[in-house]
Amino acid sequence: MIDFSLTDEQELVAQTVRAFVERELQPHEEEVERAGVVPRELAEQVRRRALDAGLYAFNMPEELGGGGLDYVTSMVAEVEFARTSWAMSSCVARPTQILLACAGEQRERYLLPTIRGERMECFALTEPGAGSDARSIQTRAVRDGAGWVINGAKHFISHADHADYIILITVTGEDGTPRGPRPRFTTFLVDKELPGVEVTPVGCVSARGYNPHLIAFTDVRVPDGAILGEEGRGFDFATEWLYASRVMMAAHCTGRARLILELAADWARTRRQFGRPIGEFQGVSFKLADMETEIRAAWLLTMQAAWKLDRGALAPVDASVAKLYASEMLGRVADEAVQIFGGMGLSTDLPIERYWRDARVERIWEGTSEIHRDLIGRAVLRG
Repeated sequence: MIDFSLTDEQELVAQTVRAFVERELQPHEEEVERAGVVPRELAEQVRRRALDAGLYAFNMPEELGGGGLDYVTSMVAEVEFARTSWAMSSCVARPTQILLACAGEQRERYLLPTIRGERMECFALTEPGAGSDARSIQTRAVRDGAGWVINGAKHFISHADHADYIILITVTGEDGTPRGPRPRFTTFLVDKELPGVEVTPVGCVSARGYNPHLIAFTDVRVPDGAILGEEGRGFDFATEWLYASRVMMAAHCTGRARLILELAADWARTRRQFGRPIGEFQGVSFKLADMETEIRAAWLLTMQAAWKLDRGALAPVDASVAKLYASEMLGRVADEAVQIFGGMGLSTDLPIERYWRDARVERIWEGTSEIHRDLIGRAVLRG
């Protein structure tokens, strides 16, 4: 028999995260929204308190100092973290699990300090000319003596302003294949303070404070020891991590939609027109019913994907289905909430307009809806 109930541990995780979000993160949302940045002293305060609460790096192995949560429990936590902004929740880092490929000196320099909250990473794949078509990236690392010289640019890299180093995907050569030469991709760990690294903010209406950046690399020199994993195999473990990341993104969308529905339902109970609460009109109550139905469906799809991750049985299509449905569901829920709130839904006096703006980006990052539909469609045709 399939059991959809949460364990006592998972219920406790959900309660702990929600209490932390309400106490430590939500009170700062408006300040960060207005400033467009998380002040470093605030980020450090949240980091310390998250470490004290045992929430920092909950997705990393316990033997390395992380929380050791499985994917289903991590999904439960992500649903609750979605009740605050990306800018604030990112202060409670869930480090990129690609870092588990660190070996030797890399563990002491990057992996372990990141888990302890002493350093922070950003992941750089997207380029001005390579978005959905990630394999067309042009950033190159060229062998030069005992090291490498990197030139190129990455675009829309989140929280690069707070990162200490960059997990960078580059091209390091070509491999011959029956279909002709194909780029060979390699992942590097690049300290942000190295000469030739320049980080520039990019304006964006969504997720203010969790800001995208352009990172330019001009003759940046790194040693052989900066290679994460093996030369020429940069996409091997990156793509595996991306599937798990898409499941967690689906969890975020589900949690944010639940928050929006709660606010819309409260408004529908108390806002009166024509002598009664607007929730008594079917034009409003049917919207709420559709929102509830879609949120439940997204939760089940995401739970199934996380369950498969824990068993090593996740197929790429599973992650795409969860991410596609949950992100598009969030867009519909946010839009209907604006309609229920009427003019106040677009007023900056309430958070609904911010949730509506923030929801839009979820259909773009971690794979656009079109890319996921293509992946799903091809999986269906393969049978």
